[in-house]
Amino acid sequence: MRFIDEYRDQAAARNYAKLIRQVTTKHWTIMEICGGQTHTIVKYGIEELLPAEITLVHGPGCPVCVTPLETIDKAIAIASRPGVIFASFGDMLRVPGSKKDLLSVKAEGGDVRIVYSPLDAVKIAQESPKRNVVFLAVGFETTAPANAMSVWQAKRVGLKNYSILCSHSLVPPAMEALLSSSSSLIQGFLAAGHVCAVMGYEEYVPIAARYRVPIVVTGFEPVDILQGIYMTVKQLEEGRFEVENQYARAVRREGNVSARKLMAEVFTTIDRTWRGIGTIPRSGYGLSEAYAEFDAEKVFNVGEMMTVESPLCIAGQVLQGLKKPHECGAFGRECTPERPLGAPMVSPEGSCAAYYHFARSRVPRG
Repeated sequence: MRFIDEYRDQAAARNYAKLIRQVTTKHWTIMEICGGQTHTIVKYGIEELLPAEITLVHGPGCPVCVTPLETIDKAIAIASRPGVIFASFGDMLRVPGSKKDLLSVKAEGGDVRIVYSPLDAVKIAQESPKRNVVFLAVGFETTAPANAMSVWQAKRVGLKNYSILCSHSLVPPAMEALLSSSSSLIQGFLAAGHVCAVMGYEEYVPIAARYRVPIVVTGFEPVDILQGIYMTVKQLEEGRFEVENQYARAVRREGNVSARKLMAEVFTTIDRTWRGIGTIPRSGYGLSEAYAEFDAEKVFNVGEMMTVESPLCIAGQVLQGLKKPHECGAFGRECTPERPLGAPMVSPEGSCAAYYHFARSRVPRG
């Protein structure tokens, strides 16, 4: 447990909190990109260790949370068809669609299965040649290599009954969209360490320079977060706008070259809709022409489905860092983990769920 415990060490955390207080002379607003980072911040009360001048806002870094409502409805429509085995990671089953979720489809008799890898879905397709097997391929760049490998493997063995419903989102274009907004409050970023473990961080360098914001690649434990905040504040106070790597134990500048090569073969960059935010140009992956036969949207003709979000849910404002979860009138009332209105209350990495489980006693209620 040493490699976990040392990044949860209270003395180290207090030391970084002290360094942050010493270096801070102005008000700064910093956004952590990843929902896993948000989870750590709220669970361990990181904000309570920071000086009043530092404000943390929670970004759109939960892949479950930003998966658009129409993708969930497409998944439900496909999973409800006879002859289909629909495979997904477990955290997607309770994400609400317009009328129900995938768990409801399973309860109604649909063959919806939880898998731990998209390669498990490929194996199911090999074992069930008379059934259509569909995998719900969502996530940021982190999960894209495994999903790409599943399609590459299916093509290699000649599978005709396997496809993926692809809804991959890319982090850097979302960061640029947030920074370009007239309502943006962001002055620095804690970038998602696991995304950078795959992609590296070279593509963040022009963003830092163009928008004059420091970007610090950061891990997920309390000491990681506090060190990342310290590095960001130090840059801000010194007037520097660079990309630094706090998460050096897992991230290299070039990322995982083999994974990136596979992704470049299987995927192509497309415009992507982000739940609660809207369409961000070139912010997603779709299947390339060479692998189009594995595109479930085309196989099942569900590409044109459109949906409308609940008017009670302010997930878009939460995901953009404009509001905190407890500022939503439905938080903890109409919207709970048992009865979620939006995806941020479903996912363990969603900021609404994190506040509900760990911070309800620490936040004011309207």
